[in-house]
Amino acid sequence: MKRRSFLRTSTAAIGIPFGLAAASTYGATAAENSTSSSFAYDKNRVRFFTKEVTKPHKILVVADTHLFLDDERGKPYREFSGRMAAAYNQTKHFETGEVTNPEACFVRVLERAQAQNVDLVALVGDIFSFPSEAAIDWVGEKLETSKLRYTYVAGNHDWHYEGMPGSLEDLRATWIDKRLKPLYQGNHPLMSAYDVGEVRLLTIDNSHYQILPEQLEFFRLQVQTGKPLVLTVHIPLFAAGRQIGFGCGNPNWGAKTDRNYQLERRPRWPATGHTQVTMGFHSEVFSAPNLLGVFAGHTHRQSCDLINGIPQFVTDDNASGGFMEVEFLPS
Repeated sequence: MKRRSFLRTSTAAIGIPFGLAAASTYGATAAENSTSSSFAYDKNRVRFFTKEVTKPHKILVVADTHLFLDDERGKPYREFSGRMAAAYNQTKHFETGEVTNPEACFVRVLERAQAQNVDLVALVGDIFSFPSEAAIDWVGEKLETSKLRYTYVAGNHDWHYEGMPGSLEDLRATWIDKRLKPLYQGNHPLMSAYDVGEVRLLTIDNSHYQILPEQLEFFRLQVQTGKPLVLTVHIPLFAAGRQIGFGCGNPNWGAKTDRNYQLERRPRWPATGHTQVTMGFHSEVFSAPNLLGVFAGHTHRQSCDLINGIPQFVTDDNASGGFMEVEFLPS
């Protein structure tokens, strides 16, 4: 499915009008609705304190489970799934060091979410190692049985069959439509908003490292609401001193730094680097006065960076049991 028609058929589900706000309007509205907050970060626990919140709320952030479950339906695609199907068969738990595996880790994190009665589970990409029907069905069943409220945004592996011809943008649209669509629960696959009490959680798909104009417009409109916001993406946004994996809005991202395109059998990143829209998105995210923080995955290594006063947290991979516990508390 081409991107233009994909967006046209999906936009209605989000329930939020699209339209580019004038820069002067954007600036005035954001300034009037600035959110005062602070945060505490301890291991894989994050607590936000803000006057905008009247009672506590809790979410769990989960990324990079890399489920490889497959069945007969996956046979026609084995030439494209073989490497990743063997990548995470056995892992070591990020806290205990015990031998485990992605399926066990995903089940455990859902059980933790149930036990703690969290308000929402945020799945932020690479839940799958490739778009396996068996794995997607398995996750859908586990989520439905759990009765947990959840969000989902795709990671680069979720829709990538390695070596399959096509642009990253077209392949993402194709496999979202063919396989991943049920996980969005009728919401827009590339950008959605979910309220957790007074806090609004945004999902924006940057799984091919770029941001589309429609996504930047969406983010601007959300900033204009004045609500305290949390942004979830799969690829971390550029942070000075971090590796190229923090590759959304990274000035060093491009063909010269793309060392894995042959291994992953995908098109090489463009020599021109990021689009102006992507770079503009990075700038506007870290100047948004009502953004509490950003949560991402992708690197399989927990981290925290403070960028222009706004924290970005990356969670450990759930393939090794990782997750991030996030609380919003009255200040």
